[in-house]
This record gives sequence, C-alpha cells and structure tokens, in this order.
Amino acid sequence: MALKKSNKSSSQSAAIKQILKKCSSFGKKSGYDENSHLHDVPKGHFAVYVGQNRSRYIVPISLLTHPEFQILLQRAEEEFGFNNDMGLTLPCDEHVFCSLLRICS
Repeated sequence: MALKKSNKSSSQSAAIKQILKKCSSFGKKSGYDENSHLHDVPKGHFAVYVGQNRSRYIVPISLLTHPEFQILLQRAEEEFGFNNDMGLTLPCDEHVFCSLLRICS
C-alpha cells in the first residue's frame, strides 16, 4: 500500500521553497552576486522583520519546520505576499515573536 502525500504538506513544502528562494534573492537585489553572502546573515539563517518598527531578526532555517512559525508565514503571505521588496515581514508584535523564538529553540 503506497502512502500518499497530503495536499497540506505539499503546499507547506512549496511555501517553504518559495520563502527560501525569496530570502536568497535579497542579496542579488542589493548588488551581491550568487557567490557572495551577506556579511551579517550566516549560512543556514535568514532575516525576518517583525513588529511595528520592523525590527530585524536573523533566524535559523530550521525554524521553518515549526508549526507555530509556519502559521506566521501563512499570515505573512496573506497580508503582504512573498513578492514584495519589504523583506520577509511577519505580522506579529515583537514580544510575541521573541516568545515564539524561545519556544522553538
């Protein structure tokens, strides 16, 4: 009996791939080429912007697999879309995001 992938996990996987592609394209827009890395974003991490002041956080890519973070990503896509020049902006208060980081780490 073959196992069938659910539509939910397929759509989550597609969303994660789109996010990673978008995150890796930020440097290209800033004048970096494919072989360069942004100096303040270590390999295996990406930047997100949170809260009213759009505070910048560098978070590990492993955060993408946490269900709570995936909910935030879905809300971000609904509110801002992923094809914007604002960076990956998460629609939540900064203190809520910091709590999420503690839970997920």
